[in-house]
Amino acid sequence: MTRVRNLLLFVVLAALWGSAFMAIKAGLLAGIPPVLFAAVRYDVAGLLVLGYAAVVLDDPFPRGRGQWTLVAIGSTLLIAAYHALLFVGETDPAVNSAAAAVIVSLSPVLTTGFARAFLPQERLSTVGVFGLLLGLIGVAVLSDLDPNNLLAGGFVAKLLVLAAAAAFALGSVLTGRVDAEMPIESMEAWSMLGGALLMHLLSFALGESPAGVAWTSFDVVWSLGYLAVGSSAVGFLIYFDLLERLGPIEINLVSYVAPVFAALSGWLVLNEQPTVATFTGFLLIFVGFLLLKRRAIRRALGSTSVVSS
Repeated sequence: MTRVRNLLLFVVLAALWGSAFMAIKAGLLAGIPPVLFAAVRYDVAGLLVLGYAAVVLDDPFPRGRGQWTLVAIGSTLLIAAYHALLFVGETDPAVNSAAAAVIVSLSPVLTTGFARAFLPQERLSTVGVFGLLLGLIGVAVLSDLDPNNLLAGGFVAKLLVLAAAAAFALGSVLTGRVDAEMPIESMEAWSMLGGALLMHLLSFALGESPAGVAWTSFDVVWSLGYLAVGSSAVGFLIYFDLLERLGPIEINLVSYVAPVFAALSGWLVLNEQPTVATFTGFLLIFVGFLLLKRRAIRRALGSTSVVSS
């Protein structure tokens, strides 16, 4: 049952994080400055999760150097760097919901590289490496990677999104190197609040102003609410839970499934039209995902058959 639970949570996380790219684009189109948007998102999410941590934990505060190190990594890499870079990247019209999700889907490859450097025990089999390569081919097909198109179509924005994926991958691996245990709820809450503070400072330095934002408009309210509660508070609780159970390489494979939900939600809500290349890329990415997760899927299916019999 644990394997079935992990697989179900994996799909839920992919749906929450995939549709988040659409919600980000919707909020940006509503006129929220990007870094300020990300900061306010985690003001709300951090307070929600801290309240939850205060209820379920005897002591929700970080204690000792190890726990504060985990919070520092989470604040700087998993929250501030990843989201500031992603939100700024998505301001470019050339980076729609699906494109942003696809670029972030390179995270498993980056995670593997960081893991080989920092976590020697993390390895992929030959079939697993082939699955990653197949996923990369899918990313190339979906993105229509032509050097001329790349340079003309939001190259800097795409580079910012790629840098966001690298920050998240590095943060995922570095948390595994810290010799400290910390409840998921308190680590998430303090990382969110610390990351929000860093992004508010960056937003101020960039000269962003909240004065011109229609904070009570429908698009602003629903996009912020969805991102803060669904993708952030609920999503990160699932993420850190699965990170402990699966390790940094496997959990970051959620990036291979998220583009499907990003494209679907972008099409349904923002009328972003998928192309033949989009579907072809998704198919290749999904096959690569199946190869990478083949053992976990086989175990989950085996557990299901045992329970049903």
